[in-house]
Amino acid sequence: MDKKFLAILALLMAGILVVAGCGDSSQESHDKGHEPGMDSDHNGHMNMNSGTGLSDMMNGYQLTIKNGPAAGAATPITFTIAKAGKTVTTFDREQTQLIHFYLIRSDLTGFQHLHPSMDHNGQWSVRPQTVTPGRYRIFTQFIPHADAKNGQIVLSTSADVPGVGHDAATLLPAPTLSTQVDGYTVTIDTAPKAGALTPLTLRVNTNSGAPVTDLQPYLDTYAHVTAFHEGDLAFSHLHPEGEVKGSGGPNLKLAAELPEKGKYGLFIQFQTHGQLHTAHLTVTAE
Repeated sequence: MDKKFLAILALLMAGILVVAGCGDSSQESHDKGHEPGMDSDHNGHMNMNSGTGLSDMMNGYQLTIKNGPAAGAATPITFTIAKAGKTVTTFDREQTQLIHFYLIRSDLTGFQHLHPSMDHNGQWSVRPQTVTPGRYRIFTQFIPHADAKNGQIVLSTSADVPGVGHDAATLLPAPTLSTQVDGYTVTIDTAPKAGALTPLTLRVNTNSGAPVTDLQPYLDTYAHVTAFHEGDLAFSHLHPEGEVKGSGGPNLKLAAELPEKGKYGLFIQFQTHGQLHTAHLTVTAE
């Protein structure tokens, strides 16, 4: 066979192998890849490393309080979310709501988790229950539609509510794995670890010890759990695992990831017979 012909044939075969190899590499990269910062939990909720939530700006989104909380009355709080100087008006729902709003005092009292309404100009309004004087932090948790692939964003800012008793801080309750509220006993099986994903089991019994099996879905879950770090009020949001279908309880699996060591106030919200209950636990993350 002609040597020139054999050389051309060898070059052709080498080219085919290179193309095939490139194709395999591309497919492997596609199979393993995912959008940065985005993941889904067991309920299909979109999660994001939103840090501690202690900034009023993240990924270009800015929280601005127009009218803050006032003492002694249920005065509406108004705010906007903006990006590049333009008010944002389109959001994706997360746990059935467009925005989750949290108000908490610096001593981890006065916790309120509310769901504001937005007007046609993009200004949000929410009316909290009566607020006592003190230093507060306002948190907003949302998914902007334009950047939905990057998941949720948590923004916050401080608010000072003047009045008599402004500096009268309440001592944080002693750390415990169990507490009672509205005739129910709420227990977690272990204290979470700081800086690591800690699997927890949350259990709801009646105060007489009977297991509660009629937990109703609330915000697309059987228990909405929020944690705030003592001192700086760093924010963490915990989702129970498993599908929400019919009634739930008494045991709920959670995954806790608290950013730093210290005491945390855990606020556990669950619903029975159409009534919302909020249990407060103090835990120490080592």
